Amino acid sequence: MFNVDLNCDLGESFGPYKLSEQQEILKYVTSANIACGFHAGDPRVMRETVELAIKHGVKIGAHPGLPDLNGFGRREIKITAQEAYDMVVYQIGALQGFLSTCNETMQHVKPHGALYNMAARDPKLAEAIAQAVYDISPSLILFGLAGSELTKAGEKVGLRSAHEVFADRTYQSDGMLTSRSQSDALITDQEHSVSQVVKMVTEGKVTSQQNTEVSLKADTICIHGDGEHALAFAKYIHETLKKQNITISLII
Repeated sequence: MFNVDLNCDLGESFGPYKLSEQQEILKYVTSANIACGFHAGDPRVMRETVELAIKHGVKIGAHPGLPDLNGFGRREIKITAQEAYDMVVYQIGALQGFLSTCNETMQHVKPHGALYNMAARDPKLAEAIAQAVYDISPSLILFGLAGSELTKAGEKVGLRSAHEVFADRTYQSDGMLTSRSQSDALITDQEHSVSQVVKMVTEGKVTSQQNTEVSLKADTICIHGDGEHALAFAKYIHETLKKQNITISLII
């Protein structure tokens, strides 16, 4: 029997701009990564998303990103380790405020976009982010790309690290995600996506764009809430995993 967490990036609307049918998506996931206002989100959206996640029994995590609303946090910005630390502490604190008003605890922290990918490769940034999470609460779980510098840094500092895999992204032979600047970065076909997910969970492997087998650990699967067909994607993956006798459960 295989067990895996299913997470989704949510709360990424901003002002009048609305992304995803998040109330419906919350029916199919076990963890939600809520934007904290830097790459997306705003105070109202954060509060509403927290309330919806609690209503659906979905565990909540902070989703800190780079301060880049125009680029949705997906453009790399050169920052120091100290700046990374400060950004993460600041954004976790913002979400923690809303959780406190609801008497809810935070489960995890998952960096967003470019910050996530930079930390996957850069040990110094990874260590700064892991330290920021640990300093706020050693009980928090750090979500990071499976086998990356970020998960290594989390484990080194004493955090539980959840190795994350992606339902809608392709991989390179070094285990990194294919850059979004490339045309083959995203998987839009549901069958292809589910096939990749099942293989990652049951075999601990993914086929790279170079047609090599890459070993990885799959503790949690990411679905992007800003995708064009995010709701249908979440529902289909949820239903297919159940048919494959893969239990969708919270990270314990």
